[in-house]
Amino acid sequence: MPTDPIIRTYLLIAGGVVLFAGAAIVLLKFVLKKNAEHAWKSFRGWLIMIPLIVGAILLGREATILFLGVVAMVGFTEFARATGLYRDWLITGLVYVGIAGLTVLTLISPPDEPRLVGWYGMFMALPVYVVAGILLMPILRDRTKGQLQLVALGMVGFIYVGWMFGHLAFLMNGRNGAGWVLFLLFSVPLCDVSAFTFGKIFGRHKMRPNISPNKTWEGSVGALAVGMALPWIFRFSLPGFGVRELILAGLIVGAGSQLGDLSISVIKRDIGIKDMGTLIEGHGGVLDRIDSLIYVAPLFFHMTRFFVGIE
Repeated sequence: MPTDPIIRTYLLIAGGVVLFAGAAIVLLKFVLKKNAEHAWKSFRGWLIMIPLIVGAILLGREATILFLGVVAMVGFTEFARATGLYRDWLITGLVYVGIAGLTVLTLISPPDEPRLVGWYGMFMALPVYVVAGILLMPILRDRTKGQLQLVALGMVGFIYVGWMFGHLAFLMNGRNGAGWVLFLLFSVPLCDVSAFTFGKIFGRHKMRPNISPNKTWEGSVGALAVGMALPWIFRFSLPGFGVRELILAGLIVGAGSQLGDLSISVIKRDIGIKDMGTLIEGHGGVLDRIDSLIYVAPLFFHMTRFFVGIE
């Protein structure tokens, strides 16, 4: 058992949730004789995801950063294949290099400040160099037709899937890195579940029917309310957070998780697909699982850095 009380608490919570969910599926299938196939597929997916996430956290800062870097690369791969960017190996390869660079910068210390963990300045500046490199590709190849779309997709892939999500990994460099990361990894899915549950029970008014037909304003308000409550429930994971920071964290989780989900839904609707991938049974692809975190991670990171301090 880990000595960090925050990690230990989350392990107990995760174990309890898995046992409760498993018991609920057994009850539905064998006692109530209901069709629980979708729930069982989703449960099997979580049985894979939870050990991977928890295992990386238990192995420490470096393992967690590398794990999240791999997740970002897999998410970008799904994005590139779904949008057709994957056919341009040069821009796709440059984005992979950029995401790898973000991971390295998250791991290493700045040469002029070896006492710091993570090269924050270069991490923040790297998008300038990657975007400049993407813009350089059509010039080097002396091409114009179709290049705007490829360049735009490359920028979105790196900035959105790589850099914005990369803030989650950079949180691990903080003095309470594991606590912050675990808070987001638990809170954001709970908001997603809350939006679905409140929508199913109370949903009457469609929120954005052209983007996500199943989302309702009632579900959105319910998710926001749950998001506002979660920082207080998980306050043990947020040392140094006062009332102001807890309120801001709740707004970021409650609203940001929904915006992240809707943003990916815009892309999926535009290209006519339901899921970005099929890697995780019952959950779609990796990008379908981290879409809400993509919005939340940088907002939470910079709020925490400004008001509480990361180092």
